[in-house]
Amino acid sequence: MKLNILVVDDERLLVKGLKSSLERENFNVYVAYDGKKALEVINKEKIDFIILDLMLPEIDGITLCKKIRQKLDIPIIMLTAKDDYVDKILGLEMGADDYITKPFHTRELIARIRAVYRRFNKTKEPDEIIEINGLKFNTLERTLYKGNKEIILTAKEFDLLKILITNRGRVFKREELYELVWDELGYDTRTVDVHIRKLREKIEDDPSNPKYIKTKWGVGYFFRKERV
Repeated sequence: MKLNILVVDDERLLVKGLKSSLERENFNVYVAYDGKKALEVINKEKIDFIILDLMLPEIDGITLCKKIRQKLDIPIIMLTAKDDYVDKILGLEMGADDYITKPFHTRELIARIRAVYRRFNKTKEPDEIIEINGLKFNTLERTLYKGNKEIILTAKEFDLLKILITNRGRVFKREELYELVWDELGYDTRTVDVHIRKLREKIEDDPSNPKYIKTKWGVGYFFRKERV
């Protein structure tokens, strides 16, 4: 599932660059250049995440954040050109989940989006127990059974498999998986490949011809959605 992200900022060149970068990361991006238009988009579209500038025409970012929080429970990262501690605290008090000060690196913003969304969804687990294709995966007890046999996983292997199995059919880039599991910018893609190989050795009948964790060549990995 692609996240629908709303970028709210009156700096059109910044918005254009962010939209392009986020779309390359497989996000759907909506834009608004003032607070009034942002509310129109929120009322019309299903928005999963908001990137919100503090200084906006029509309705300022703090007020807009408060209005959004009165209606919706979705993650918000606030942008500010001010290195002002008071503004940051006020934004958080109005309901922002994180903030980032301009200028910022796009990769840092993307990493923060994923980190905030991951934290946001920890209280919204899809299922405590997931059973699919002979595997029984318990997200709370952090156990995995294949048939009647328990498969022992390391912490990172479990976290990696959890992302894949709770998003069956979605293709994740190696960089994206690294950022989600190791909570760092996704430079070390070899580490992801190694952990995928180890997971396949543990859960696949034939690791060289996997039926669970599939490779999308040139992109990354996904957990097969349909039953086999």
